[in-house]
Amino acid sequence: MSSHNLRVAICGGGISGLTLAVALSKHQTIAVDLYETRSRFEEIGAGVMIWSRTWRILELLGLGPQFRDRAHPQPNGSLGVGFDFRRSDQPTEGFSFCQFLTPVSKLFQCIRFHRAEFLEPLVNTLPAGVAHFGKQVASYSNVDADGPISIQFADGSSAICDVLVGCDGLKSCVRGQLFREEAHRRNDTALLDYVHPVWTGTIAYRGLIPVDEIPLNIDGSKHRTITTPMMYCGRSKHVVSYAISKGSTVNVVTFSSQPKKNGTMVAEPWVESCSQQELLDCYSQWEPEVVTLLENIKHPSRWAIHHLRPLPFFAANRIVLIGDAAHAMAPHQGAGAGQAIEVCYITTRDDAHIALRIFDDARRKDANEVLSGSYKSGVMYEFESGFGDRYDVLGPGIQSQWDWVLRTDPEDDSLRVVEEFRKATRGTGH
Repeated sequence: MSSHNLRVAICGGGISGLTLAVALSKHQTIAVDLYETRSRFEEIGAGVMIWSRTWRILELLGLGPQFRDRAHPQPNGSLGVGFDFRRSDQPTEGFSFCQFLTPVSKLFQCIRFHRAEFLEPLVNTLPAGVAHFGKQVASYSNVDADGPISIQFADGSSAICDVLVGCDGLKSCVRGQLFREEAHRRNDTALLDYVHPVWTGTIAYRGLIPVDEIPLNIDGSKHRTITTPMMYCGRSKHVVSYAISKGSTVNVVTFSSQPKKNGTMVAEPWVESCSQQELLDCYSQWEPEVVTLLENIKHPSRWAIHHLRPLPFFAANRIVLIGDAAHAMAPHQGAGAGQAIEVCYITTRDDAHIALRIFDDARRKDANEVLSGSYKSGVMYEFESGFGDRYDVLGPGIQSQWDWVLRTDPEDDSLRVVEEFRKATRGTGH
């Protein structure tokens, strides 16, 4: 491996893969290749939510102006309602039992995007020649600890690199091979439990509604969710709704859970279209303002929500996992995209073995905590936690789930990683 030319192959062109490619492309000593399975960059889903600590990373990458044009609300640190938690699983009008106000500081503002719009600044910033389409990774070979890694693609082609980054999502091929090989090398069959994602026990229904198609209230006012992100809560179910695309569209995601089935397997397909009637039947006895939203989702889709068991490592033998390949989580804290971007905000140095070990130490614990916390948040929203529906303790309990947002600062985290690298390589010539 040349000390002046580190070859990094990124497999997967979603939010994590694109962010990492943009970040690494700023280093002249790193050659970056991004391999995407599809014929173009695209995101599945509708809304994406980040917190201001993630926004700060986008600014540090020089992408603030491009993302600001697409953000809703504008990231200006102003006080607002992060979510209004409302008891809604009854046919009469519900009531608010907790308002999650943001920000406590500028790091705590909640910023929302349409997923397709979120990709645009990353795609536009990616240097020419970095992206390669129609390249689905099938396997890799990493025989020599210090030699090049060979990647084999489904179309029969191949490529080489010094560091292979699996950004290939929930069903990551890279994660599967890494944990199978490590299970064999370490004689530890327990590692095979991390190859596949597991079902959370939750089914979600998703849909987008143009704001001008949502009926006005009887008094002529606009529907609550147009201006306030809402969390409609009920026993074993909840509904999330908030505006995206500069306030022109409302993103709605509903959840119906069987907590005892968390960690089990469910038959594919995990994502498919469904009838509006199926969605309406699931929430037929809910309060009118929820039903109004659901009646305006003309073509919902059904998702079996999966997550990973918290991984014991993100990196081994110059293979590293990032994004959903490393910490796919339930969406109940709006943290998945942000965690992927934070993981990408690292400084790569010439000694890949040391850099990846430090990366693993620095990011795995935090990402796994958010993964577990996101699932626990959903349990709270559906009154299935130890708090039940005792609102006086449930409200503070829900708010405490976001403590991680303010625990550290991304710039401080990055400086700490760099200092750890310097200590580890002191006297080695790097």
